[in-house]
Amino acid sequence: MREDIIRVLENSDRALTIYELQDKLAIDTVEETKIFSEELRKLVDDVVVYHSNKDKYMMLEKSHLRKGVMRANKKGFGFVEVNDLQDDVYIAQDNMNGAIHDDIVLVEITSKMTLDRLEGRILKILKRQVESYIGEINFDAKGIGHIILDDKRVKINIQIPKDKTMNAVDGHKVVVQLVKKINNTKYEGKVVEVIGHKNDPGVDILSIVYKYNINTVFPDDVKEEVKNIKMEVVPEDFEGRRDLRDVEIFTIDGDDTKDIDDAISIEKFANGHYKLGVHIADVSYYVKEGSPLDNEAMERGTSVYLVDRVIPMLPHELSNGICSLNPNVDRLAISCIMEFDSTGRQVDYELFPSVIRSRIQMTYKKVNSILEDNVVPEGYEPYENSLRLMAELASILRKAKLKRGYLNFDVDEAKILVDENCKPTEIKLRERGVGENLIEDFMIAANECVATHIYFMNLPFIYRVHEAPKEEKIRSFLSFIGNLGYQIPGDIKDMRPTTMQKLLKFLEDKPEYKILSSLLLRSMQKAVYKPENLGHYGLASSCYTHFTSPIRRYPDTTVHRLLRTYLFDRKIDNGTIKKWEEKLVYVAEHSSSREVASVECEREVEDMKMAEYMESHIGEEFEGIISSVVSFGMFVELDNLIEGLVPLRDMPDFFHYDEERMTLTGERSHVKYTIGEKVLVKVVRASKEEKTIDFAIVKKL
Repeated sequence: MREDIIRVLENSDRALTIYELQDKLAIDTVEETKIFSEELRKLVDDVVVYHSNKDKYMMLEKSHLRKGVMRANKKGFGFVEVNDLQDDVYIAQDNMNGAIHDDIVLVEITSKMTLDRLEGRILKILKRQVESYIGEINFDAKGIGHIILDDKRVKINIQIPKDKTMNAVDGHKVVVQLVKKINNTKYEGKVVEVIGHKNDPGVDILSIVYKYNINTVFPDDVKEEVKNIKMEVVPEDFEGRRDLRDVEIFTIDGDDTKDIDDAISIEKFANGHYKLGVHIADVSYYVKEGSPLDNEAMERGTSVYLVDRVIPMLPHELSNGICSLNPNVDRLAISCIMEFDSTGRQVDYELFPSVIRSRIQMTYKKVNSILEDNVVPEGYEPYENSLRLMAELASILRKAKLKRGYLNFDVDEAKILVDENCKPTEIKLRERGVGENLIEDFMIAANECVATHIYFMNLPFIYRVHEAPKEEKIRSFLSFIGNLGYQIPGDIKDMRPTTMQKLLKFLEDKPEYKILSSLLLRSMQKAVYKPENLGHYGLASSCYTHFTSPIRRYPDTTVHRLLRTYLFDRKIDNGTIKKWEEKLVYVAEHSSSREVASVECEREVEDMKMAEYMESHIGEEFEGIISSVVSFGMFVELDNLIEGLVPLRDMPDFFHYDEERMTLTGERSHVKYTIGEKVLVKVVRASKEEKTIDFAIVKKL
């Protein structure tokens, strides 16, 4: 009935009364009328169908109303993101109607503003997605708690009665839930958790962690389950596994890595072919489907890596212990053994459960010492030949990837060093050398191999997908660089990865390359998890998954579980297929959303620590590059990726903003600033609480 109602309304060129709907659906019995009324009510409640004031019904997308997510600005206005609209809908502060950041709302589009921006007003809050808020509590003379919210985009006043404060004191960071609405901007709330005092070390980071609903402790039933897991490999674990303990296998990771997912091995045949082994921790052997441990891992979705801590997806007993491929101990793995010819073409492969014993826990720094500087660190002598063979194969695989269109944006990352009190002491670029690229190349090969195998079995699976960019986004980017004076030779007629590769190559020698490649990257779609194979555009891969990090990513754990189900246990009956078809939709969607939360949390912590670092550098001068020009100023990025704003209000001239060319031009001085230019700036303000840094231009460089 639901589908029938939708079909009739979609095919109608006008709104229909309930009687017209019934007539078109040929409803004439009491029972049918009852079902019809119930389904129509549900469609209205779900905001799929719009019920007008004139008592008529139409599909929501055919009306002047839309459903979307409110994205508030700390200045009080907001924008509603609507799936089927290219532009967001601007909402003035007076038209918010009590909506706050992240609410799902019903918005009425009222007009078009200048620059063709849509404007609207909130009619109804459909769902409040945020269940709790983080802030600092302070008490008035009557003992009523008042919350200063961390998220300045949420413009509400929360008051906490005396009996709902959980004994918090002035300056405590707390988690609060709304109890009842007093008016559009005032709520009564209750404290549900005290995080700690704002001046205690690490509480600043914890406050951000809580904001993104990231669990910091494991529930009791998970702890109980972990107690019953054997923390060493025992003889019965060997059943059905290939014993690879005699094979030279080792790991390469960062200096401080404790959760080691992947190990590698190499061999070269007389015919010039390479035999690459990628051995991944068999996490799903210990994390049983549907157990408390599995449910908690699925809820978390991913480990979160912050400047001073890791919030793991699995308890440390597993993530750093029995699942981690530590050296000189037996470990269970799933091995992907691939054979490549001298051009990087995969000619054979095997997938099987194994037992391995890593010979040594190598670090990127020491591997790079061998492969880049020809200096062999102590203890690495027995593995030098293997490492050089691996570098040889990695170079071949990378060339093959580049040939098919692999997009190497080579994005820099910042590394923030902190002291024992979590105060930042140094911020520098994270190094990336031959060793890091080698591991990336091998993991990509294994991920493609596993994904392709299951894809051709035509079974339910979870893929890592990255769709092609939208043509209008790329056209907009080309128009922008055209305004900078760069004309791409020839016409870009398609959106294939090789086309984007040519575009990157064209920009490579331009002085603004770093900024322009970053803008091009932002024009791309985001990679997500899906239960259907849509390919991976950035890797120019027709079939891709995440198999290589099951300790820290739930989709990888799921891939391992599917390999065991389909390949090792050979369960491919209709019931199994139906179960996974249904389950993978949720796993993919939930994993994607938890990944976004994790990335945003990590980014916000970095922004806060960068601002805190610059608080002790007020008045100092730094060289930087103009990374963005906006109507209210320009952003300047320093060599270590710290970014600050040069506000127009502080500049000694009136500046005209050219949006198309992304420039600011002084009215009297005629000084022009544009993206990609090098400048010397002075730090004038920095606020850890606001997570902001303000610069002043000293001079152009």
